[in-house]
Amino acid sequence: MSEDLPTGATPIDLGEAEGLIPDHVVTRGELDELEEANIQEGLEWALARSRDVLSEKFVYELHRRMFDSVWAWAGKVRLTDKNIGIDKHMVRTEVRKLIDDAIYWRENQVYESDELAVRFHHRLVSIHPFPNGNGRHARLMADLLVRQLGGERFSWGGVSLSSTSELRTAYIRALQIADQGDIGPLLDFARS
Repeated sequence: MSEDLPTGATPIDLGEAEGLIPDHVVTRGELDELEEANIQEGLEWALARSRDVLSEKFVYELHRRMFDSVWAWAGKVRLTDKNIGIDKHMVRTEVRKLIDDAIYWRENQVYESDELAVRFHHRLVSIHPFPNGNGRHARLMADLLVRQLGGERFSWGGVSLSSTSELRTAYIRALQIADQGDIGPLLDFARS
């Protein structure tokens, strides 16, 4: 498979690339199509359930459902360190802390529903639990969480972030600003 990565995409190492299930994939475009179809299946699975999304089991199962037709490692914590994210050995601990924090935020009405879901998304992306698909997974988690809190799903720019480098660049920039403590631009982007 040729590696023309979109801006801000996480490179897949050789061991992870061996986890590609379909053997006919040659280009990034073919991979994107397969992943998009699988993500749609994951979305349908998630929307058909009425359970609390704030659980470790749900976080990992959603990723598995989003990518299990494409990647053998779908839903499994990454085994390598990446150009983004925390140390691989801390992933499960930090996901647990994030869920505990989000439950506290929800129960104590610390943030409005949009801000709570976007803060959850930002922390999940910064943890970067999986070899790949972290941004797409975190956006869907935020969508499901905001719905559970009584809000509407986010638009995230209105189109697939892989379809336009300009939009993807704006998203990455909003994440970087959130890394510095200002969640405002990411909140705005989520509803753009």
